[in-house]
Amino acid sequence: MPRSPVSATRRRAAIDALRRGAVPESGLDLLATGLDRFETALDAELDAVASGGSVFKAVRGEYGSGKTFFTRWLGERAKQRNFAVSEIQVSETETPLHRLETVYRRLTERLSTPSFPPSALRPVVDAWFYALEEDVLAAGATEEELGGEVERLLTARLAEVSRHAPSFATALRGYRNALAGGDEATAAAVLAWLGGQPHVAAAARRSAGVRGDLDHFGALGFLQGLLTILRDSGHRGLFVVLDEVETLQRVRSDARDKALNALRQLIDEVHSGRFPGLYLVITGTPAFYDGPQGVQRLAPLAQRLATDFTTDPRFDNPRAVQLRLPGFTPESLTALGRGIRDLYASGAETPERIRTVVDDDYVADLAGAVGGVLGGKVGVAPRLFLKKLVGDVLDRVDQFPDFDPRRHYRLTVGSGELTDVERNLATAPPAPVAAGSRSASADDIDLEP
Repeated sequence: MPRSPVSATRRRAAIDALRRGAVPESGLDLLATGLDRFETALDAELDAVASGGSVFKAVRGEYGSGKTFFTRWLGERAKQRNFAVSEIQVSETETPLHRLETVYRRLTERLSTPSFPPSALRPVVDAWFYALEEDVLAAGATEEELGGEVERLLTARLAEVSRHAPSFATALRGYRNALAGGDEATAAAVLAWLGGQPHVAAAARRSAGVRGDLDHFGALGFLQGLLTILRDSGHRGLFVVLDEVETLQRVRSDARDKALNALRQLIDEVHSGRFPGLYLVITGTPAFYDGPQGVQRLAPLAQRLATDFTTDPRFDNPRAVQLRLPGFTPESLTALGRGIRDLYASGAETPERIRTVVDDDYVADLAGAVGGVLGGKVGVAPRLFLKKLVGDVLDRVDQFPDFDPRRHYRLTVGSGELTDVERNLATAPPAPVAAGSRSASADDIDLEP
C-alpha cells in the first residue's frame, strides 16, 4: 500500500476516520485500491485545467462503490497541483441544486487550499490583494500611488467578471476599504456577502455599495470572479465536487426539473470556456443517470452525459464524460484490508504481532463475513468492513497482548451502526470469524480454527 514512509499525522488521520466508519478527508493515496487505471487520464485533465482549460466529469456507482473516496482522492491530486478544492453535498433542504446561489455559498464555505482548511475564502482574497500590490510595486508605483494603482489593476483584472456580475468587484472594493479604515466588522460582513451568505447587515452592504442578496444568475458570475481571484493569487485551478446528485430523484417534480436544467446549464457553461480553471465533478447512482426520474427526464442533459457502458468494464474509457466505478469484489476488498492492516502496523509498537495475528487469511475471512452479513453484497461492504477491521480487531490486537480475534472476537453488527442501504441488505444473522474458511455467508464461518 504505502510505498514510502508515512508520517504519523497522516496515518493517524486516516485510521481515525476508518474507525468512525467515515471516508478520510486526506491521505487517500494511502488507501487507494484499483484506481491506477484512472490516473493517467485524470492527471492529464487536471493539467489541462491548470493551463486554463475547464473539465466536467460525472462519476457513477452504486452505494458502497467508493464515489466519495474517489472524488476526495482526485481532490488530493488536484491539491498537489495547488488547486483549491470544495466538496458540496447536494440535498433537498440544505443545498438544492436548482438554487445556484446556495450551491455557490456552500462552495465558499467548503473552500480549502493546500495551506488553509475550510473556509479559505478570506485567506484567498487577502492573498489576491497582496498579489495586486506586489504587481503594482513591481511596475514602479510609489507608496503614494499604491492605492490608486491597485484600484485600476483590480478593475482591469475583473473586467470580464464585471460584465456578468459588477457587484463582485464592488464588494471587493468595499472589503478593502473597510480593512483600510480599521472596520473589521464591516469587512467580515462584506466578505460574507461576497461568499453568498444571506441576511448580511444592511449597513455593511450600503458601505460597500452593494444591495440585496446573491441570486441564481449572479452566482455564476461570482464563480467566475472566484476563479479569477484564485488564479491571480497563485492557485492553478478550482476542483469542485457536487456529491450525491441522485437525491434529485426524491424531490418534487418541479424542483427536480429546475435542478436538472441547472445542471445542464452548468455543463454548457463549463464547456463554453466561461470558467477557465474549473474542474467540476458530480457523483450519482446508475439509477440517476439511466432511470426515468433522473438525467433521462431532460433529453439535452441525457445527450451531454451519454456514455457507452455496454463493454467489459476493463475497457471503460477514463477520458469519457462519465466514469463508472464497478465497486469492490471479494479480492479487491481483501487487498484493501491487507493494505489497511499494514498501514496500521507501521505505526504500532509491535508491527510483527499485528501482521501475524491479523494475517492475510483472517483479513479475507473478515471481509467475507461482513459481506455475508450484508446479504453477500461485497460491493456495499467497504465502510463497515474497515470500521470493524480497525475498531474491533486491530485496535484490540494492538492494545491487548493476549487478544486473538479467532478465539475472542465474534462479528456483531447492530442496526444502529448501519446506513439505510446496509440495513436493507442485512438479511443474514451475525456470525464469528475464523481462519481457513472461505465462505460466502457469515452463517458458514466456524468459530474454531
